[in-house]
Amino acid sequence: MSMSNHPKAYGTAAIAAAFVAGILLTLGFKDFYSDLESRYQRRRRSKRGTFSEYRPLSAVIAPVSLEDRTQKRQSIVGAPLPHIPEGIEGCIGNTPLFKIKSLSEATGRTILAKAEFLNGAGGSPKDRVALNMIKMAEEAGLLTPGQGDTIYEGTVGSTGISLATLARARGYKAYICMPNDQSTEKSDLLHHLGATVERVMPAPITSTEHFVNLAATRARQQTASGNDAGKGFFADQFESVANYTAHLQTTGPEIYQQTGGQINAFVSGAGTGGTISGVAMHLKQHMGMGKDLKVVLADPEGSGLFNKIKYGVMFSSTEREGTRRRQQVDTIVEGIGINRITENFEAGRELIDDAVKVSDLQAMKMARWLVEKDGIFVGSSSAVNCVAAVVTALQMPEGSRVVTILCDSGTRHLTKFWKKIGEIGLEKEHDQADLATLLDIQDAC
Repeated sequence: MSMSNHPKAYGTAAIAAAFVAGILLTLGFKDFYSDLESRYQRRRRSKRGTFSEYRPLSAVIAPVSLEDRTQKRQSIVGAPLPHIPEGIEGCIGNTPLFKIKSLSEATGRTILAKAEFLNGAGGSPKDRVALNMIKMAEEAGLLTPGQGDTIYEGTVGSTGISLATLARARGYKAYICMPNDQSTEKSDLLHHLGATVERVMPAPITSTEHFVNLAATRARQQTASGNDAGKGFFADQFESVANYTAHLQTTGPEIYQQTGGQINAFVSGAGTGGTISGVAMHLKQHMGMGKDLKVVLADPEGSGLFNKIKYGVMFSSTEREGTRRRQQVDTIVEGIGINRITENFEAGRELIDDAVKVSDLQAMKMARWLVEKDGIFVGSSSAVNCVAAVVTALQMPEGSRVVTILCDSGTRHLTKFWKKIGEIGLEKEHDQADLATLLDIQDAC
């Protein structure tokens, strides 16, 4: 019987023959391919004169190793959970302390900066104060969350920003009174944070129209109204003990821990006076540093605190404290400097050893120096602190450690402080390598 009469058997035989032929062809091509590849590579090398560009595939692709991470994952599961902050309030404090390299190199002393502009709510040391004032008011029954209560404050900016942020976070409204000569970005930010902002003409503290007194009046008016709008609470940052105690309990201990207690001087400006008093009290009294620590006030033009520390009086004998309508010098520095003694400043005044007067020009030159040399962009009060830190450092033995405060970012000072820096031509890069000459610090000593 022929295979043509059995197509199924024929097809099976054809497939088997093709399979055998394929095997024989593959075995033969294996040896042929090796010879073919060798010929190809010899021809390639003869054309290029090198074989450096040829690498076997095994040299290009690293072997893959699989790692069993099951045990590592199981070990993490059993470990304590890391601390996660509760709300924006949990992001306040524990700010970094870092070395300002250019100032340290220029002075031969270590100048350290507490980066208070990295506080997580309002971006300044006033976050600590605002949170403490709210907590103490809640404990005293002066504020009740979710009842329509409003926090009132008279401020030039930073405290208001911190209060506005934390008020929303804790169930309150915010009403801020501020002078109308402050930078507009501060009031704009307050509006965006949901606060009511009342900008007023500058007036002496003895006037009912002074921004602080006006805030107190507005708080009393709401409380007395008796309607369903809730209570009014006047935060009173200038006189409230919640101010300096916030720094006594947090900023001071952080500085001591971060420096290991190895600090020779602390330099800070004073607006309300809470920062310098609270930190000085912790370091000098609670930690027993006493006379081993030099506390120095950084004071801008137009402020009377320099004279109070150096000479015991705010002004000349013909002037009475707190009666001026405006400063004798129209300074562009915001946030520090004042012409009266507050309760917060008085709390630590006897612990302040010296004071440095800083001019607007020195502050502007310092602000620009920090940008050029260190990439640090700060506001006017921080620049004043850094000038005073340099002056203080140069008066101390080489190797001394000086700590100061960087209060807030330069982004809050664009329309006033940094605008002025541009107008007088300081934003042009300069080759001035001598910091002391640039700042003319002899006039500040």
